[in-house]
Amino acid sequence: MSYIAVLPGDGIGPEVINEAIKIIKSVEDVTGNKYDLEYGIVGGEAIDKFGIPLTEDTIKLIENSKAVLFGAVGGPKWDNLESNLRPELGILN
Repeated sequence: MSYIAVLPGDGIGPEVINEAIKIIKSVEDVTGNKYDLEYGIVGGEAIDKFGIPLTEDTIKLIENSKAVLFGAVGGPKWDNLESNLRPELGILN
């Protein structure tokens, strides 16, 4: 199955992703094409839940997708973490 990996991330990321999803839905309505969306977590959200900015599940989700819709990562909450645990590593891997 083909799908778009959706990674809202942190900060303004979820808000931006919500607006992007509205556009995707409008494109579906106009073209009749349907897009499957599969959500994953990255950045600070992943750090809070799993202790790392990018999980193996999210990596697999990305690798098996046709496209990635990425919001944003990071924020003041995670500014003082060690460099190997910063949310930004979620996009650098």
